[in-house]
Amino acid sequence: MGGPLQGLKVVELSAIGPAPHAAMMLADLGAEVVRVVGPAPPVGGYDVGTHLQRGRTTVRANLKDPAHLAGVRALLAEADVFLEGYRPGTTERLGLGPQECLAANPRLVYARMTGWGQDGPLAQTAGHDINYIALTGALHAMGTADAPLPPMNLVGDFGGGSMFVLTGILAALWERERSGQGQVVDAAMVDGVSVLSQIILELRSVKLWNDTRAANLLDGAAPFYRTYACAGGGHVAVGAIEPQFYAQLLAGLGLEADSLPDRDDPASWPALAGILAAALAARSREEWADVFDGTDACVTPVLTYAEAAENSHLAARGTLSGSGMHVAAAPAPHFSRTVAVAREPAGDTDFDSILSSWRAS
Repeated sequence: MGGPLQGLKVVELSAIGPAPHAAMMLADLGAEVVRVVGPAPPVGGYDVGTHLQRGRTTVRANLKDPAHLAGVRALLAEADVFLEGYRPGTTERLGLGPQECLAANPRLVYARMTGWGQDGPLAQTAGHDINYIALTGALHAMGTADAPLPPMNLVGDFGGGSMFVLTGILAALWERERSGQGQVVDAAMVDGVSVLSQIILELRSVKLWNDTRAANLLDGAAPFYRTYACAGGGHVAVGAIEPQFYAQLLAGLGLEADSLPDRDDPASWPALAGILAAALAARSREEWADVFDGTDACVTPVLTYAEAAENSHLAARGTLSGSGMHVAAAPAPHFSRTVAVAREPAGDTDFDSILSSWRAS
């Protein structure tokens, strides 16, 4: 049996960032995803053969060519989902807007992935992950006391982007089972990042979080929730928030709680952090990994991607494959019956071949 989305037909209009990532996940979960890409590879190098394009069939199309445009429309008339990540209004100008597509296929889920959303004052302006998370307040909250630091593009593009367009697609498909009708999903990274931030917004509302960076429980200020350098290079991550976990941290370090500054007093955090830093700097990352292995001290080595691929826990779950500079993530989450599989890109094909296959299924 294939993945849980086996039989779902998806047309992906090739873009960069969260849209292809979402399409990859749909394919991982069993959907049949056809990627429509221009004659030249898209900007950013996301072309057939990369891990991000796995599990998909590709059709090369010039959307300014009436014959190619007719081919895309024919696919959309048979599809369950259309996923596009262009600037608002682009697909309308191409003749592939929601009005035309839903008129031809009322059951179509038309998913739109952008940074700013389909409306609002910034909808027509360019931006990237760093801009979207900056406007939401999330970027301000991350980094050192001196400056915000972007968390790669994990928060905007993929956390607030692809995860939310996937949620919208699956929710719309579920609603379609009752109504028989498709609809438009407007997924904006600014919206998704804001939802991801809800726990921090809630902590702020009850005065358990402030807008001073690196001064809160979960932003690196707390000595029991941060990273520390070890002897010989490398770092460990400490997440001993709860008292019982903190007690195991101190036991592993050979420290007595009664002799230390009060961990519950933020004014004592710098002094306590200095003591913990000195203790952890006395041994290597690997030695500390052995000391805390199997405990509830919430201490783990900070691994590179190459090292992560060799980690025993991740290996046992099959989380990553490959080695060195060629590491790839396995499909997630895991299912008990309908196992998701990372399939190789299916390569190029043509409209007629896809339509014949879809109409026969």
